[in-house]
Amino acid sequence: MGINRSSIYRDPPKEKAISDIDLLIMRRIDEIHTAHPTWGYRTITKIIRRDDEILVNRKKIRRMMRVMGIYTIYPKPNLSKRYHAQYIRPYLLRNLSIVRPDQVWGVDITYIRMQKGFMYLFIIIDWHSRYIVDFELSNTLEKSFVMECLKRALSKHKPEIINSDQGSHFTNSDYIKLMEAAEVKISMDGKGQALDNVRTERFFRTLKYDLIYINEFESPRELRKAINSYIHEYNTYRPHSSIGDLCPAQVYHGQFAQAA
Repeated sequence: MGINRSSIYRDPPKEKAISDIDLLIMRRIDEIHTAHPTWGYRTITKIIRRDDEILVNRKKIRRMMRVMGIYTIYPKPNLSKRYHAQYIRPYLLRNLSIVRPDQVWGVDITYIRMQKGFMYLFIIIDWHSRYIVDFELSNTLEKSFVMECLKRALSKHKPEIINSDQGSHFTNSDYIKLMEAAEVKISMDGKGQALDNVRTERFFRTLKYDLIYINEFESPRELRKAINSYIHEYNTYRPHSSIGDLCPAQVYHGQFAQAA
């Protein structure tokens, strides 16, 4: 029917509906992890039990973090499944001077809460300009919404290198083939390394503190509209000290004369 499946949202069947208490726990996990990304599920469990007075065990917190796509940031052994190992690529950005747009793109996914429920946000960010090249929201973690967004972005621009984590959305044959066909070099963070994807993580943190945590979005449509507006303002209006107080769009599109 020509409808983007990732833009469609439906409530899960009643037997699979998430309880209010579980939604509250997931909210708290997201808040704690955003503020302290190096804290593991054991620490998060203790804080929720202490501060929120919710009797929850560590296994449940760890399971919820996996559902949310949240992983603690610290160096740890590579525990990827064997069938993913063949798709892992080395980190190419160490000591690399990033000096121009479309030299490096960063991609990542984050959990976004709503008043009742949640969605997942995928973004593509140009590391030199901090410009959000494209984004997509989905109510599931199926890889189709990631692939659709990447294909849309690559039809307009192409980076020299694209950097991601080692998650399943990027360690699979479809992703690898798409990048190879576009002649884009693939870079992946070291497992659990905090600084390898710092620009992308910083954007997610800013978005959540500026928009998500101070609002209660009732529907995916309302959330989508708010994020679209936020990203437009982030790209075209908000100055960034890291790029000489210019806006990301000015640097990405080379509009320095206009800024003067």
